[in-house]
Amino acid sequence: MKKIIYTIIAILFTGYIANAQTDSTSTPLEISGSIDTYFKYDFAKTSNIPTSFVNEQNSISLGMIDVALKKTTGKASFVGELSFGPRSESSIPVGNFHIQNLYASYAFTDQFSMTAGYMGTFVGYEVISPVPNFNYSTSYLFANGPFQNAGIKANYRFSDRFSVMAGLFNDWNVYQDLNGVSSFGAQVFISPVEGWSAYLNVLTGTSASGKGTYGSGTVLDLTTTYQITEKVMVGLNAADYDQGTSTPDGTEYSGLAIYPQYSFTDNFALGLRGEYFKYKDVGAVEGESITAFTLTANLKAGGLRFIPELRLDNSKTNTFGFVKSDGTATKTASQLSLALVYAF
Repeated sequence: MKKIIYTIIAILFTGYIANAQTDSTSTPLEISGSIDTYFKYDFAKTSNIPTSFVNEQNSISLGMIDVALKKTTGKASFVGELSFGPRSESSIPVGNFHIQNLYASYAFTDQFSMTAGYMGTFVGYEVISPVPNFNYSTSYLFANGPFQNAGIKANYRFSDRFSVMAGLFNDWNVYQDLNGVSSFGAQVFISPVEGWSAYLNVLTGTSASGKGTYGSGTVLDLTTTYQITEKVMVGLNAADYDQGTSTPDGTEYSGLAIYPQYSFTDNFALGLRGEYFKYKDVGAVEGESITAFTLTANLKAGGLRFIPELRLDNSKTNTFGFVKSDGTATKTASQLSLALVYAF
């Protein structure tokens, strides 16, 4: 633990020195990040819901500590982001830490830029860090999709309402692709009216193990949000993952999640995530499907956010492994979680 504290202090000290040495072509080194912790109680007295994170039953548990460094000098910029803790373990390990982002960008013009490195994925609605997410627990779409992409991408902004990105990427969630750069990704951003934004995403390729393995195939994804009024916002995520083979292994899926939210004040909001998720059929065996409803409150005080959450999942069969308190199989699972997230 002392090594971790010393490392963070060294990062902060480096940022202080860099700030003192900036010139007119540079922005100050930005330091941001977060810490989070949670308590979860499953009403069956066992950890039932198998999505990412928030898995420890009846325990005050750790999320992660996250520190990000950002700087721009002229037309060049970089982002380096490290994290420590259970929530970060889907990322690349570096000793006791995990890399969330490590990339550099260059803006050739005000419209055209290129970025290379290891980046949080452009696919999907939710992310690893709890700060941008309204819900603390994550969706099945998030848990089954890519988390991060290493590669090089180009972005062209035609206007504030329309831009296009295209790039070459490694396999999902790896910084070294043993199969060579094997995936192509693209994104179209549109904002038809003020307050409404939409991202159309595609990521397609073959993993090092070939077709029929998790991470191979094509992900099609739609992510959109609409700020209807100052108090009402609705988000939506729809995705389909296909391996491009006649013998799928059961990881192919499709799903839809909707995120209506209402802000009573600047410091208090309620939101409901409703999700339908289905694994595709394998041969004559019909794929499992699940519906999940998550009611979440956000209470803010400065950089601190308190997130109480009630979640109910209902599967078509019991193949998700849900059990009752007596250990017998069941199709439903429910949990209460209380989380604290501090962003700085």
